Amino acid sequence: MNTYLLQTVHILWPGSLHHDQIRDVLIQNGKIIRIAENIAEQPKGARVVEGRGQYLCPGFFDLNANYGEPGFETKEDIQTGSSAAMAGGFVGVAVHPNTNPPLHRQAEIALIRNRARGLGVDVYPMGTISKRREGQELAELYDMQQSGALAFTDGDRNVADAGLMGRALLYGKGIDALIVSYADDRKISEGTSMNEGEVSTYLGMKGNPNLAESLMVARDLYLAEYHDARIHFTTISTAESVDLIRQAKARKLAVTCDVAAHHLVLTDEAVKTFDSQYKVHPPLRTKKDIKALLKGLKDGTIDAIVSQHTPHEIEFKRVEFQMAKDGIIAQQTVLPLLLKAGLSPAQIIDKLALGSRAVVGLPIPVLEEGAAASLVLFDPKKEWVFDAKTNRSKSANSPFMGEKWQGLVTFTMNNSQIYEAYGPTN
Repeated sequence: MNTYLLQTVHILWPGSLHHDQIRDVLIQNGKIIRIAENIAEQPKGARVVEGRGQYLCPGFFDLNANYGEPGFETKEDIQTGSSAAMAGGFVGVAVHPNTNPPLHRQAEIALIRNRARGLGVDVYPMGTISKRREGQELAELYDMQQSGALAFTDGDRNVADAGLMGRALLYGKGIDALIVSYADDRKISEGTSMNEGEVSTYLGMKGNPNLAESLMVARDLYLAEYHDARIHFTTISTAESVDLIRQAKARKLAVTCDVAAHHLVLTDEAVKTFDSQYKVHPPLRTKKDIKALLKGLKDGTIDAIVSQHTPHEIEFKRVEFQMAKDGIIAQQTVLPLLLKAGLSPAQIIDKLALGSRAVVGLPIPVLEEGAAASLVLFDPKKEWVFDAKTNRSKSANSPFMGEKWQGLVTFTMNNSQIYEAYGPTN
């Protein structure tokens, strides 16, 4: 079946002539054929998707996801990761280089690009800043860029050497490449398992203070300002980081940042259960931090929201909290988390589809007759359960398994491929 009629959808597509209108959209062979108030004549064999009460928008783009390939395919490969992404409404994903070997040469970048061909999700590899993510020597940034690296980061490792980070920013400026900082001073946060605060004191656990993040944000902002270079901070989690980046933007620095969806809802109170599924990095912070993050989203300080999808095998999570690996699978729960956090559909689209692409300079998909369909349809009120049946990731490390959620991606299309929550592909 290659013809779809999306009926009575509420289009939220900034820049489109159909923005904020109720329309029918006819798609055939991956292309938008017609957009009208009412398409009465249905082509023979067309699948009709009832979109009343649902929003149609550009497909989401994820700036921070971890797929295990190469080396950790038992956690997630590109195929299964892309399947989870489409179910979460993502048509594009930037994968971080937390692999084995890391994405630190042309060969690894080319591998990801080749493995992702023909999938419904556009997969963009991010190359490392340092060789093998060891923080000692600058990686071959230009060569990786020529092979298709979207940006450069050491993934979930901070570049501890300020001189190396400065050289990376300067080199990135010369080749018009974005440097992505994961702000975490390991000399401060090493050996910690959760946020430093009242809860960590109550539990008797060594805590990771906000300072470990904000100190590195401040350092990298100074370096970026000195070199007049672009910088992006991924998964910021503290009120102090938001304030520092807000001040930097006021000084017209070329800085952007993103936040993980779970940091907008969960606090360190969840760790009281010692459930290792709540162990993430940066750690879950406090209500004060969540308030600051939400304010940063609304005033434009925070440019995008990411999943920070981090799959793990069961043996790395079903252990004592302190021993468990950091991270959760997250691409399918981003939308309901953001609705739970109180974001409107328009705000969600701004941070998941528009702002995320603006950070890395990718074009926004077009909604017009004759254009390729790269879109998502979601129902903000539909209830569903995230469980083994609905989970499309290879892994299952999520604190939300078995929970009922409100807000469901019902239809995703990209590269002529379809995900339907209730269709024949489900």
